Amino acid sequence: MANIPLRRWFLSLLTCVVAIALSACNPALFTSQAAQGSQLVTSILSDPKTFNYALSQESPNIFGYTYEGLVTENGVTGEIEPSLAKSWDISDNQQRIVFTLREGLKWSDGEPLTVDDIVFTYNDIYLNEDIPTDVRDILRIGETRGFPSVRKLDERRVEFTTPEPFAPFLRTTGLAILPAHALKDTVTEKDQEGRPKFMTTWGVDTDPDKIVVNGPYQLDRYNTNQRLVFRRNPHYWRQGSQGQPQPYINRLFWEVVESTDTAFLQFRSGGLDAISVSPDFYSLLKREEERSNFNIYVGGPTLSSSFISFNLNKGSRDGEPLIEPMKSRWFNSLEFRQAVAYAIDRRTMIDNSFRGLGEPQYSNLPVQSPYYLSPEEGLPIYEYNLDKAKELLLNAGFQYNDEEQLLDDQGNRVRFTLITNAGNKLREAMGAQIKRDLAKIGMQVDFNPIAFSTLVEKLSNSLDWECHLLGFSGGGLEPNNSANVWSTEGGLHSFNQKPTVGQPEIQGWEVASWEKEINDLYVKGSQELDEQKRKAIYGEAQRLIKEHLPFIYLVNPLSMTAVRDRVEGIEYSALGGAFWNIHELKISED
Repeated sequence: MANIPLRRWFLSLLTCVVAIALSACNPALFTSQAAQGSQLVTSILSDPKTFNYALSQESPNIFGYTYEGLVTENGVTGEIEPSLAKSWDISDNQQRIVFTLREGLKWSDGEPLTVDDIVFTYNDIYLNEDIPTDVRDILRIGETRGFPSVRKLDERRVEFTTPEPFAPFLRTTGLAILPAHALKDTVTEKDQEGRPKFMTTWGVDTDPDKIVVNGPYQLDRYNTNQRLVFRRNPHYWRQGSQGQPQPYINRLFWEVVESTDTAFLQFRSGGLDAISVSPDFYSLLKREEERSNFNIYVGGPTLSSSFISFNLNKGSRDGEPLIEPMKSRWFNSLEFRQAVAYAIDRRTMIDNSFRGLGEPQYSNLPVQSPYYLSPEEGLPIYEYNLDKAKELLLNAGFQYNDEEQLLDDQGNRVRFTLITNAGNKLREAMGAQIKRDLAKIGMQVDFNPIAFSTLVEKLSNSLDWECHLLGFSGGGLEPNNSANVWSTEGGLHSFNQKPTVGQPEIQGWEVASWEKEINDLYVKGSQELDEQKRKAIYGEAQRLIKEHLPFIYLVNPLSMTAVRDRVEGIEYSALGGAFWNIHELKISED
């Protein structure tokens, strides 16, 4: 998935795409629509799951184009910049921020955007315990896990107060602001099950005209399994240097298809204006770059992650264990996970699947983060070593039969299923190699790419999975952006997931001591205002994560996107991607 500006990072933590998810389209369709004005055509691998910002966990989603927060993040420098707020003042004790809104802000339906919308968004939605939003994990502050208080000072000023110093708080206020006039009744009114009607508001079956936004674009049309069309928001607040309204591009088209191969073909035929360049397509596209009038932008390693993860949940539902007890013992063996980490040949994965256009991933934080701990600074790494892997397994009580098949201490063959999202050629190649690599230490891996919707159901609801190959993206440079991954009760603590509101209870759910320690370090890091001390705290968290391996990290591809020359104003980086400044981009008339 593309790395994205701050206003979008929350919604993209859980992803099943390594880079920008782009797919196929029908060139004839867009030729016939040229008269409608400037347009940009890209594509996505699967349909969105919701149009409700607060309830979204998946990518792709529409919210990077439809919503903004009080602040935003520069897609090149990572610096915090004003957005809906024109300015802010921070108290000396770092526990109070007063934001001043811009004058004349409006929603896409023409209604005024006011301080009341800010207060409603935080107090009635994000901090509402009746609404199961992952945003709340990110807003939790310090050891008490308390929340900020938000109150209106006057018609243009809003005050945020935290119960203790919270280092990442200013950056956190990039969360989308939602419209009180359109959503307030859905929060207070209940359905037959006693839940707020907000829980079923703005699903993918909603009439796009009823979805009120404040970003540069609003949803114009959605045809399931086909396409999404966005039109420019006439009430968007940004203007160019000469006072001209932004954004400049009239329409955006996202075509929905489940094949990156088809996306590649459609880009070459002219049907797409941009495509994420996967390593296997780079050489061919590079040869065509000049004569086909596009540029390939390279921004260094992506900020996304790729990993495999074992289900460490020891709990049961209705008397049935979530994971077969025999396999749960394997997965919860540290030596087992470490052996798997040593047995994966990342260098070969880079050379083969990534065509040399990637780097081994050592940490859960991107290399661009000021809090990144490098191997030279003491981060544990697992270089390819089959002998070490086998030694760890034997020391843990596993054994080999005459056919070099791995057995546990009770004679059971070690065999498990690895799932990922179907249709992503690169990820499927990675999974195939992992299957081969682990066979070399006697493990039988049943690699099974499945539909994205099925995968999300397993990870988020049924918790019925053994091992998955996935990735997170969009956390950006600030470690606390991924707090809901490392909080033991976080909505994306997927390797040992606690049920969310409304889901069946889990009996016997346990938290390991190292999980709790990582949780506590993330809390401590958010409290610390001294940057050197923060780096040390997050460095210790990174060491623990690499030692205990809830995620076995693999490879970071280089961030690469091909964009037609007619798209002007691209400022590319691995942090922001190609379209972080979508409001400034223009389509050449040539």
